[in-house]
Amino acid sequence: MGGFFGAATEHSCISDVFFGTDYHSHLGTRRGGMTAYSPEKGFQRSIHSIENSPFRTKFENDVENMEGNLCIGSISDTDPQPLLLKSRLGTYAVCNIGIINNADELCDELLESTNSSYEAMSSGKVNSSTLIGALIAQKDTLEDGIHYAMERIEGTVSLLILTEDGIIAARDKNGRLPIIIGRRDDGYCVSFESFAFQKLGYEIYREMLPGEIVKITSKRAEVLREGCQKDLKICTFLWTYYGYPNSVYEGVTVETMRTRNGEIMAEHDINNGTLPDVDFICGVPDSGVPHAIGYANRSGIPFARPFIKYTPTWPRSFMPQSQSMRNKVAKMKLIPVHELIEGKKLLFVDDSIVRGTQLRETVEFLYANGAKEVHMRSACPPIMYGCKYLNFSRSTSELDLIARRIIHEFEGEEGVKYIAEYSDTNTERGKRLRAEICKRLKLTSLEFQSLEGTVKAVGLPESGLCSYCWNGKE
Repeated sequence: MGGFFGAATEHSCISDVFFGTDYHSHLGTRRGGMTAYSPEKGFQRSIHSIENSPFRTKFENDVENMEGNLCIGSISDTDPQPLLLKSRLGTYAVCNIGIINNADELCDELLESTNSSYEAMSSGKVNSSTLIGALIAQKDTLEDGIHYAMERIEGTVSLLILTEDGIIAARDKNGRLPIIIGRRDDGYCVSFESFAFQKLGYEIYREMLPGEIVKITSKRAEVLREGCQKDLKICTFLWTYYGYPNSVYEGVTVETMRTRNGEIMAEHDINNGTLPDVDFICGVPDSGVPHAIGYANRSGIPFARPFIKYTPTWPRSFMPQSQSMRNKVAKMKLIPVHELIEGKKLLFVDDSIVRGTQLRETVEFLYANGAKEVHMRSACPPIMYGCKYLNFSRSTSELDLIARRIIHEFEGEEGVKYIAEYSDTNTERGKRLRAEICKRLKLTSLEFQSLEGTVKAVGLPESGLCSYCWNGKE
């Protein structure tokens, strides 16, 4: 994923952007960057790897040397950014979040039509911000160029562009990712996460609309191109997993959604007679915890933490890129509380079940420490499709997803026709899928939140929510 933060103020905003960007560290694990502008120093840029140490430690020295009342910062899971570009539209810095699915096609088209060359990364791919800049340069103004780029790109892209006289923010055309504008007496800011600027003295001014383009200066937030709320398809997984607990998207706070989601799951188990007789309700840390608290509150079963995640050296904000090392780190982070595990029947709530690899190791870890039973509730429906809008899963094939892999083993290519049935706990196929996952992960029982329950927990119209990873619908 990734996140960004920008500020335009009457006085220096470097420290604001430093702290505001750092508050997005939970969204990316690879690179961080900052670019500032001042008339005296011009554009100043710094980019560092954050794979093995956090954003804050890499940029503490850089911010001492930066100057400017205009600045943007980025946390990236992919390309180095912000990039500094020079074109016929001027010099500017650009950073983006999202995914460009037709990047190769667009690059080939531009190479053929303009006879230009583009800097390639070590992977051979063109940096996404470079490609976006080339698309923008096809038009006569930044505003028209940004709109053109948004229309040509397949996937999801939201932008921050730093110029010599302001910051232009553009929310992706379907609003799958949020951009919030903050206001303070001496200026404005733009941010993926609303809480990132509240500790800096800014208040929420408003959320940008899907497809909207806004320019901020220290004096105003000017709409360059209007957006449209009816185009909204915001990622529902932001509330289930990605978002930080005190983030607010479309007026809905992540923590309250997760607690409400857990209550709905417990209500379902109570009404269907499937509430198990367990000693404790527990959350798989970190994002599973509020879902579990909601489940415990509604069920009346005590909440407990049978294991604690050791995060001082490996917080979620940075993890190794190797999947085998990620699995090893995930295992090493779990520290048991023996008296809450040994001989106990436990029900855990996790934010989701993707591949099942780490969850299986967690269950084995619990049994190895004396658990009598381990029940599992997933806070969202079975993940059936790899995300093509935000690239939240590192899976290279949908058969990496445990639910899809099992369906394929059951019915081969024909199984995709019955995904809706497999998602539904009330069908024979749905019951068979849950039983097989229980068997493979050594669970005593398993249930998934329904799509209807997820939508109810968010509290927004289903038409405004993206649920592609669960039902494959655009």
